[in-house]
Amino acid sequence: MLMTTIHYGLLIALAIALVFAAFTDIRRRQIDNWLNAAIALGAPVFWWSSGLALWPDVAMQLGVAVAAFALLAGLFALKMMGGGDVKLLTVLALWIPWDIFIQLLIVMAIAGGVLTVVMGMWHIMRRQRDRLAIPYGVAIAFGGLWVLYFNLLPAAATSAAAT
Repeated sequence: MLMTTIHYGLLIALAIALVFAAFTDIRRRQIDNWLNAAIALGAPVFWWSSGLALWPDVAMQLGVAVAAFALLAGLFALKMMGGGDVKLLTVLALWIPWDIFIQLLIVMAIAGGVLTVVMGMWHIMRRQRDRLAIPYGVAIAFGGLWVLYFNLLPAAATSAAAT
């Protein structure tokens, strides 16, 4: 019961952190390093509460995070992505299994496209001439919340009901 409570509490804390990241990205176009660090530091506790084995489960989580960082750092170098966005997606890869992480990326891309179109229309309607800055942390948070709700939280709720 205690493990389920810790597990469920960590998922709720992650959801709150994602909402906070989205709001700070909207307000300041920045996702704070301390928030990304807190999410990363919570991952080992989440692995423990999930009952993941060091090999291959935790190794797979670390491998996905390293691969995500390498790919996303390349996008950052090409100025296609912000540094906070790269870090947020990387630390999310520590929490989310690789097959569900792919779902996060797909949902994030769709949400990011919708966000870009809506903000672009708003930008044109207001006849602004400055460069359009998309708070992509909103799309990342949406994708993260989506996979939490549809993939990870029901498992926590089901295991709580079973004990």
